[in-house]
Amino acid sequence: MNNLKLEALLNDFLSPHLMKDYCPNGLQVEGNTEINKVITGVTACQDLIDRAVTEGADAILVHHGFFWKGEPAEIRGMKYRRIKALIENGINLYAYHLPLDVHSQVGNNVQLAQRLGLSVIGGLDVGNPRSIAIYGDLDTPLTGEEFAARIAMALQREPLHIGDNAPALIKKVGWCTGGGQDYIELAVQQGCDAFISGEVSERTTHIARELGIHYFAAGHHATERYGVKALGEWLAQEHGIAVEFIDIDNPV
Repeated sequence: MNNLKLEALLNDFLSPHLMKDYCPNGLQVEGNTEINKVITGVTACQDLIDRAVTEGADAILVHHGFFWKGEPAEIRGMKYRRIKALIENGINLYAYHLPLDVHSQVGNNVQLAQRLGLSVIGGLDVGNPRSIAIYGDLDTPLTGEEFAARIAMALQREPLHIGDNAPALIKKVGWCTGGGQDYIELAVQQGCDAFISGEVSERTTHIARELGIHYFAAGHHATERYGVKALGEWLAQEHGIAVEFIDIDNPV
């Protein structure tokens, strides 16, 4: 497939034009015109790029790409080495950040819900059809300890659980993968019994305790590995592109 055609196809599916983001979405680094193999992964780190070179890929598709708002513009050091490796090997880099978080089919939030037995009811940001944080119900009410165990089993990572002053049972849950910890107060406003994010801040513990909600920090990488994997599977199934997901371990 032509590299620009692939970008158009992904843009049509993910609709990045509907969201303000902290980075460019789409084709970030141009490579070979024809794409025969795509490597998907969470972050465009050097390890993933090196694996793509070894696998003879023409493209990398990630959730966390390059050129973030506020970062230094100079291409030097680590950024230079990454981009140099892409260009020298003709590898296209595609990245989709918030559009991949919120997508109703392959999005990080929806994919996490499927693994945790959560239905999706709506957005925590009321009135925003592209709400980044969402909420729904557990298939069966669980204690905080039971839900922590389910998260650990699903993500293969022990979550941080703050359950002081929280309800005895969890039914209604709000969540936002990655660095979504500051949506916890919206979850409280929506009457949620629990809130899940990837990352945690020092203040999050106090908010959870004082507002009486279960809070689970399940890992940025762990909560966001499934969206880009599902996107790659969609590409393979619907468009016949050879796609391989490579999970570069990250405990955070």
